[in-house]
Amino acid sequence: MALLLPAAEQILQAHAQFLHVVVQAILNPALRPELQGALQAAEAQGWGRLVATIRQIVDGKRDRAILLGLDNEDRVLAEAILAGIENPATLPEIKAPDPATAAPGLAAMIGAAASGDVQALGALANMAEQMVKAGGDMARLGAIMRRLIDGDRDAEQLTRGMAGLGRALVLDILDQLAKQNKH
Repeated sequence: MALLLPAAEQILQAHAQFLHVVVQAILNPALRPELQGALQAAEAQGWGRLVATIRQIVDGKRDRAILLGLDNEDRVLAEAILAGIENPATLPEIKAPDPATAAPGLAAMIGAAASGDVQALGALANMAEQMVKAGGDMARLGAIMRRLIDGDRDAEQLTRGMAGLGRALVLDILDQLAKQNKH
Protein backbone atom coordinates (compact mmCIF):
# COMPACT_ATOMS: atom_id res chain seq x y z
CA MET A 1 0.00 0.00 0.00
CA ALA A 2 1.39 3.41 -0.93
CA LEU A 3 1.10 5.80 1.96
CA LEU A 4 -1.46 8.54 1.58
CA LEU A 5 -0.13 12.04 2.10
CA PRO A 6 -1.94 12.49 5.44
CA ALA A 7 -0.49 9.19 6.68
CA ALA A 8 3.05 10.27 5.71
CA GLU A 9 2.48 13.59 7.47
CA GLN A 10 1.33 11.74 10.57
CA ILE A 11 4.44 9.59 10.53
CA LEU A 12 6.68 12.64 10.20
CA GLN A 13 4.89 14.51 12.95
CA ALA A 14 4.92 11.53 15.31
CA HIS A 15 8.69 11.22 14.88
CA ALA A 16 9.58 14.91 14.53
CA GLN A 17 11.81 14.98 17.60
CA PHE A 18 13.74 11.90 16.44
CA LEU A 19 14.20 13.35 12.95
CA HIS A 20 15.59 16.58 14.39
CA VAL A 21 18.04 14.68 16.63
CA VAL A 22 19.31 12.63 13.68
CA VAL A 23 19.72 15.54 11.28
CA GLN A 24 21.32 17.83 13.87
CA ALA A 25 23.85 15.12 14.76
CA ILE A 26 24.68 14.51 11.11
CA LEU A 27 25.22 18.23 10.55
CA ASN A 28 27.10 18.71 13.86
CA PRO A 29 29.40 15.78 14.76
CA ALA A 30 29.66 17.06 18.35
CA LEU A 31 26.08 15.80 18.82
CA ARG A 32 26.86 12.23 17.73
CA PRO A 33 26.82 10.81 21.29
CA GLU A 34 23.19 11.94 21.64
CA LEU A 35 22.44 10.37 18.26
CA GLN A 36 23.96 7.04 19.31
CA GLY A 37 21.62 6.92 22.31
CA ALA A 38 18.63 7.71 20.11
CA LEU A 39 19.64 5.03 17.59
CA GLN A 40 20.12 2.43 20.31
CA ALA A 41 16.66 3.23 21.68
CA ALA A 42 15.16 3.00 18.18
CA GLU A 43 16.88 -0.32 17.57
CA ALA A 44 15.53 -1.65 20.87
CA GLN A 45 12.02 -0.73 19.65
CA GLY A 46 12.44 -2.90 16.56
CA TRP A 47 13.59 -0.29 14.06
CA GLY A 48 16.68 -2.28 13.03
CA ARG A 49 16.39 -1.66 9.28
CA LEU A 50 15.79 2.07 9.74
CA VAL A 51 18.70 2.35 12.17
CA ALA A 52 21.00 0.52 9.72
CA THR A 53 19.95 2.97 7.00
CA ILE A 54 20.50 5.97 9.30
CA ARG A 55 23.97 4.66 10.14
CA GLN A 56 24.72 4.54 6.40
CA ILE A 57 23.52 8.14 6.07
CA VAL A 58 25.69 9.18 9.02
CA ASP A 59 28.63 7.50 7.26
CA GLY A 60 28.02 9.72 4.23
CA LYS A 61 25.88 7.59 1.92
CA ARG A 62 23.22 9.65 0.19
CA ASP A 63 22.35 7.29 -2.69
CA ARG A 64 18.64 6.51 -2.76
CA ALA A 65 19.54 2.83 -3.08
CA ILE A 66 19.90 2.80 0.72
CA LEU A 67 16.11 3.08 0.87
CA LEU A 68 15.62 -0.34 -0.75
CA GLY A 69 14.18 -2.88 1.65
CA LEU A 70 12.58 -0.31 3.96
CA ASP A 71 8.86 -0.46 4.67
CA ASN A 72 6.73 2.61 3.91
CA GLU A 73 7.06 4.18 7.34
CA ASP A 74 10.83 3.73 7.49
CA ARG A 75 11.19 5.06 3.93
CA VAL A 76 9.22 8.21 4.83
CA LEU A 77 11.52 8.79 7.81
CA ALA A 78 14.75 8.10 5.87
CA GLU A 79 13.67 10.39 3.04
CA ALA A 80 12.88 13.12 5.58
CA ILE A 81 16.37 12.73 7.05
CA LEU A 82 17.99 13.01 3.61
CA ALA A 83 15.91 16.09 2.80
CA GLY A 84 16.66 17.55 6.25
CA ILE A 85 20.40 17.25 5.67
CA GLU A 86 20.03 19.31 2.50
CA ASN A 87 17.66 21.79 4.11
CA PRO A 88 16.80 21.47 7.83
CA ALA A 89 13.76 23.70 7.27
CA THR A 90 12.09 20.74 5.54
CA LEU A 91 11.88 18.82 8.83
CA PRO A 92 8.48 18.72 10.54
CA GLU A 93 7.96 21.22 13.31
CA ILE A 94 8.05 19.72 16.77
CA LYS A 95 4.57 20.43 18.10
CA ALA A 96 1.48 18.85 19.49
CA PRO A 97 -0.74 17.55 16.69
CA ASP A 98 -3.60 19.76 15.52
CA PRO A 99 -6.86 17.82 15.77
CA ALA A 100 -8.10 19.30 12.49
CA THR A 101 -5.18 17.91 10.49
CA ALA A 102 -4.35 14.82 12.55
CA ALA A 103 -7.79 13.22 12.60
CA PRO A 104 -8.17 12.41 8.88
CA GLY A 105 -4.75 10.78 8.65
CA LEU A 106 -5.15 8.81 11.84
CA ALA A 107 -8.66 7.72 10.86
CA ALA A 108 -7.41 6.56 7.45
CA MET A 109 -4.67 4.53 9.09
CA ILE A 110 -7.07 3.10 11.71
CA GLY A 111 -9.49 2.12 8.95
CA ALA A 112 -6.71 0.48 6.94
CA ALA A 113 -5.40 -1.38 10.00
CA ALA A 114 -8.92 -2.55 10.87
CA SER A 115 -9.20 -3.93 7.33
CA GLY A 116 -6.07 -6.01 7.80
CA ASP A 117 -3.38 -3.69 6.40
CA VAL A 118 -0.29 -4.88 8.26
CA GLN A 119 1.79 -1.80 7.36
CA ALA A 120 -0.86 0.55 8.69
CA LEU A 121 -1.10 -1.54 11.85
CA GLY A 122 2.67 -1.36 12.32
CA ALA A 123 2.73 2.39 11.71
CA LEU A 124 -0.07 2.91 14.23
CA ALA A 125 1.70 0.73 16.78
CA ASN A 126 4.81 2.88 16.44
CA MET A 127 2.76 6.07 16.68
CA ALA A 128 0.91 4.77 19.74
CA GLU A 129 4.23 4.01 21.39
CA GLN A 130 5.46 7.55 20.72
CA MET A 131 2.17 8.99 21.97
CA VAL A 132 2.41 7.04 25.22
CA LYS A 133 5.90 8.44 25.74
CA ALA A 134 4.61 11.98 25.14
CA GLY A 135 2.31 11.75 28.15
CA GLY A 136 -0.97 13.53 28.83
CA ASP A 137 -3.77 13.25 26.32
CA MET A 138 -1.41 11.87 23.69
CA ALA A 139 -0.62 8.98 26.03
CA ARG A 140 -4.34 8.37 26.47
CA LEU A 141 -4.84 8.42 22.70
CA GLY A 142 -1.97 5.98 22.25
CA ALA A 143 -3.52 3.74 24.87
CA ILE A 144 -6.89 3.58 23.06
CA MET A 145 -5.47 3.06 19.57
CA ARG A 146 -6.02 -0.71 19.65
CA ARG A 147 -9.62 -0.20 20.78
CA LEU A 148 -10.21 2.12 17.82
CA ILE A 149 -8.74 -0.44 15.41
CA ASP A 150 -10.97 -3.11 16.97
CA GLY A 151 -14.05 -0.98 16.28
CA ASP A 152 -14.75 0.66 19.66
CA ARG A 153 -16.67 3.89 18.93
CA ASP A 154 -17.96 4.76 22.44
CA ALA A 155 -16.89 8.42 22.62
CA GLU A 156 -17.57 8.71 26.34
CA GLN A 157 -15.41 5.71 27.22
CA LEU A 158 -12.65 6.54 24.71
CA THR A 159 -12.27 10.15 25.91
CA ARG A 160 -12.49 9.42 29.64
CA GLY A 161 -9.86 11.49 31.47
CA MET A 162 -8.93 13.63 28.45
CA ALA A 163 -8.75 17.41 28.38
CA GLY A 164 -10.17 19.64 25.63
CA LEU A 165 -7.66 19.13 22.79
CA GLY A 166 -7.26 15.40 23.33
CA ARG A 167 -11.00 14.95 23.55
CA ALA A 168 -11.48 17.03 20.39
CA LEU A 169 -8.93 14.91 18.52
CA VAL A 170 -10.61 11.64 19.49
CA LEU A 171 -14.05 12.99 18.58
CA ASP A 172 -12.68 14.16 15.20
CA ILE A 173 -11.15 10.71 14.60
CA LEU A 174 -14.50 9.08 15.45
CA ASP A 175 -16.25 11.47 13.06
CA GLN A 176 -13.79 10.62 10.28
CA LEU A 177 -14.20 6.90 10.94
CA ALA A 178 -18.00 7.26 10.75
CA LYS A 179 -17.62 9.03 7.38
CA GLN A 180 -15.42 6.17 6.11
CA ASN A 181 -18.08 3.64 7.05
CA LYS A 182 -20.72 5.51 5.06
CA HIS A 183 -18.72 5.16 1.83
